[in-house]
Amino acid sequence: MAMGTRDTERQEPLWVAAMSMARSPGHPFYDGLNRILDEAGFDEFVEKQCAPFYAERMGRPSLPPTVYFRMQMIGYFEGIDSERGIAWRVADSLALREFLGYELQQRTPDHSTISRNRRLIDLETHREVFIWVLQVLGEKGLLEGKTLGVDSTTLEANAALRSIVRRDTGEGYEEFLTTLAQESGIETPTRQDLAKLDRKRKGKGSNDDWKNPHDPDATITKMKDGRTHLAHKSEHVVDMSSGAVVAIAVGSAIAGDTQTVQGTLQQAVENLVAVSEHEPAAEKLADPLVMELVADKGYHSNEVLTHVQGLGIRTYISEPNRGRRNWKGKPAEQKATYANRRRMRRAKGQALQKRRGELLERPVAHCYGRGGLRRTHLRGRANINKRVFIHVAGCNLGLVMRHLFGAGTPKGLTALATNLTKASRCVLEALGRLAAAIRGVPSLLRVLVPPPRAFVGHAAVWAPNTTFTTAC
Repeated sequence: MAMGTRDTERQEPLWVAAMSMARSPGHPFYDGLNRILDEAGFDEFVEKQCAPFYAERMGRPSLPPTVYFRMQMIGYFEGIDSERGIAWRVADSLALREFLGYELQQRTPDHSTISRNRRLIDLETHREVFIWVLQVLGEKGLLEGKTLGVDSTTLEANAALRSIVRRDTGEGYEEFLTTLAQESGIETPTRQDLAKLDRKRKGKGSNDDWKNPHDPDATITKMKDGRTHLAHKSEHVVDMSSGAVVAIAVGSAIAGDTQTVQGTLQQAVENLVAVSEHEPAAEKLADPLVMELVADKGYHSNEVLTHVQGLGIRTYISEPNRGRRNWKGKPAEQKATYANRRRMRRAKGQALQKRRGELLERPVAHCYGRGGLRRTHLRGRANINKRVFIHVAGCNLGLVMRHLFGAGTPKGLTALATNLTKASRCVLEALGRLAAAIRGVPSLLRVLVPPPRAFVGHAAVWAPNTTFTTAC
C-alpha cells in the first residue's frame, strides 16, 4: 500500500452536484428552538417590526432581521462574547447554518454585516423583541409577575485605563503626571519618578476629571474581584417564581443601586403590562401584577422604601446595620422602614431571601459568566443595551427549552444525554446482578431448606429436584 500525501494544491470543480454536498442533520437543541420560534410566529413579528428600517425596492437584499436576532442569541447559547466570534462560529458550524437557514454553498454574514444591522435597528425594536420573548414565557406558564427581585453587576468596558484623558485639557495620563513632576522640581522625570508621584496622590482616578475618548460612557470602577477597570453597570429584574428576567438596563457603573432601582423597576412594570395585553399570556399572569420586591442590602434606603411603598408594593429588602437612627421629621420613612423590617423577620421574608440567592444569582452566572458577556466588545451604552437585550432574551428562551426538554443550552443537552446514558448503563448492570442472584436462589434453597411434608387435599406437594404438583 502506497503512502498518501496531503494535497495542498487543489483544483476546484466547476460544477458540484447538490446531492453530493455535505448537509447537517441539525442540532436537536436548535431544532427544538426553531420549532418554538416558528410556532410563536417569531419571523413574522420581527419582519414587521424591522420593516421601517429597510427600503421596499431599492438595493439588493441585506441580512434578514430574523437571522440577525438569531445570531445574537447564538452568542448566549454558545458563550461567545464578540460579534466577530459569532460570525466565525456560524461559518464553521453546519448545525448553526441549518439553524439560520443557510445552505453550504451560501456565504454566512461576517461581523461587519452584523454590526451594521445592529446600528441600523434602533434600541426600541430590540426591546420589543425582548418583550416578545417574555410573552412566550407567559404562554408557557413561566411568568407570574407577582414577586420580583432586583440585582446588579458590573461589565468590563471595551476601553483601557491607559487611554484615559483629562476632561478639561485632553491631556493623557502620563503627560499629566510629567507636568506635575516638572512643577514639583523634577526636570526630566523617569517612570519610577512618575510612579512614586502617582502612588501617594489622592483622587487620581476621579471620573469627574478623567474619561476615555473612545467610550465616554464607561466609568472608572472597582470590579467585584478587586481590580480597577472602565466598566458599565447591568441591572436586571427577575421573576421570583421561575427566574425569568423581566427587565434589563445598562447604565453608569458608579451609579448606586438606590439611584437606579426606581427606573429599572418602572421598566419591569411596563414590560409586564405589555405581556398582560397579550391574551394567551395574560391568563397565566398574577392579578394584580408586582406585589412584592426582593433585594439585598445595597438597595436599602429611605427613598427607595417610601417610593416602592407608594406604588403599593411590599418590600423584602435586607437592612444593613446602621445603629440607632433619628426619625425626627421623617414619619413616612420610619413607617416604611419598620414595615420592611417586620416582613424580613417573618418566615416568608427569610424564605424569599434564600430564594433570592438562588434565582437572582443564576441569571448573572448564565448571561455574563457562562454566556460570555462579562466583558463587552462594543462601545457606547446604546450599542451595549442592544446586545444585552437579545443576549438576555436568549437566556429566557433557554428557560423555555429547559422547561420543555430539560436543558437550556446545547452543551447542557449533550451533558443530559451523557448522564442518561450513564444512568441507563447503571440500571442494566443492576438488573444483570439481580438476575444472577435470582438464578442462584433455587440451588441455595435445596441446600438450606429441607423438603416439607406432603399435604393431603387441595395442597401442593414439593420434593427435591421436582416441580410443584397437586395432591389428590
